[in-house]
Amino acid sequence: MSAIFNFQSLLTVILLLICTYAYIRSLASSLLDRNKTELFGIFWKCTRTGEQKSSYVAVCCIVMAFSILFIH
Repeated sequence: MSAIFNFQSLLTVILLLICTYAYIRSLASSLLDRNKTELFGIFWKCTRTGEQKSSYVAVCCIVMAFSILFIH
């Protein structure tokens, strides 16, 4: 089943995008900073979310990992 139609899979993909692009920005910030308004602006927004709401993202990652490992 596609991740779009399964809510838990969609949340997992979104969390992975946020965490991945926040990590990529810590390595090469100029790569994401120049694409703020175009199609790749979605990745810049994921980066900003990961940086500004990092404690909430971390809690969501822990809850999602627990859910995938022990409930599913």
